[in-house]
Amino acid sequence: MEMPPPSTTPATRPAGPLSGILVADFSRILAGPYATMLLADLGAEVIKVESPGGDDTRTWMPPVRDGISTYYLSVNRNKRSVALDLKDTEDLADARELAGRADVLIENFKPGGLRRFGLDHDTVSRNNPGIVYASISGFGPGAGAQLPGYDLMVQAMSGLMSLTGDPDGSPFRAGISVFDVMTGLHTAIGILAALRHRDQTGQGQHIELDLLSSALSGLVNHTGAYAAAGVVPFRMGNAHPSLFPYEPLPTSDGELIVIAGNDGQFHKLCQVLGVPGLIDDPRFAHNQDRTAHREELRPLLVERLVKRTKDEWFRDLLAAGVPSAPINTIDGGVGLAEELGLAPIVESGEGPAAVPGIRNPITFSATPPRYELPPPSLDEHGEEIRAWLRAERTRRENDR
Repeated sequence: MEMPPPSTTPATRPAGPLSGILVADFSRILAGPYATMLLADLGAEVIKVESPGGDDTRTWMPPVRDGISTYYLSVNRNKRSVALDLKDTEDLADARELAGRADVLIENFKPGGLRRFGLDHDTVSRNNPGIVYASISGFGPGAGAQLPGYDLMVQAMSGLMSLTGDPDGSPFRAGISVFDVMTGLHTAIGILAALRHRDQTGQGQHIELDLLSSALSGLVNHTGAYAAAGVVPFRMGNAHPSLFPYEPLPTSDGELIVIAGNDGQFHKLCQVLGVPGLIDDPRFAHNQDRTAHREELRPLLVERLVKRTKDEWFRDLLAAGVPSAPINTIDGGVGLAEELGLAPIVESGEGPAAVPGIRNPITFSATPPRYELPPPSLDEHGEEIRAWLRAERTRRENDR
């Protein structure tokens, strides 16, 4: 049963591809909320169920906007919030009612943690057999069930940090919670696939995701090298194990990303740099040769690059069809997207309460994402949600 439109927004809105799908979001922090925000952008009605203390990320600051954590704001637009204490009898009844009506339930409690509340998959699906129930954990429901699922732990334990940083330096974490985000994406894909299966069969199902499995999948060629060839990759700084050049190289005023992903691009690079003789050098004839002799080739390229500025080389390399890139700060990346017409910033909500954020990256020709609701304050929609849940529950009880 779809909720009525929120009182804070117009009653009519463009139907998104997930319009009519009700999502009970029992997740918090990042992986789950990111997945549900993507679904909400596409038209799903997402009810964010929070403990009375609220999602942890509400307190993760700085930075802040109007006193609110930007971490929280970045993954919670287009949702409505209700605070429910699962240890309270009435609140627990509301939570169970919501689970019974939802098309999708997503949670990231420790495996089995919702069983004592009757909100686990087996219990919920008995009353709601069509539900798509998504569980996210750090290390799966088996031997790793009791390990806390923090992204930094997974970056360390998956092997990612062993690949990040200078060869002679310390391992580094990625600059973002990369596996939380990746798991959120995998969760959204799994939910959509399970909804498609439900459309065909009428059957819901339980989908389980864990950060470690998403990490090993997301490490692609590195974990693939180990699985297929027994090769354990090692830390190479900004270098690529299978390509050269494919890294920052110095110019007269800073570093520039320079890429030659194939022989044709390398030939063009040599022409632009004014070193055509390198094209015929057998040490650099093909990618495998250039990779094997990278320590000999690098100084020959750098010798030319340091004679001009990074902006001059960037202009000429791109004009010649050689991939290259300046190393921007975040504002530079957003600015570039604006210059390219990608419209990276959108506002969720209207008027003074509107909150700017980064748009959903998917462009639809017929059903564009919506940005109707700003990230909710704690229990902002609690009164209307509880009234909606309890009215139907009371009606059923009266009909018995």
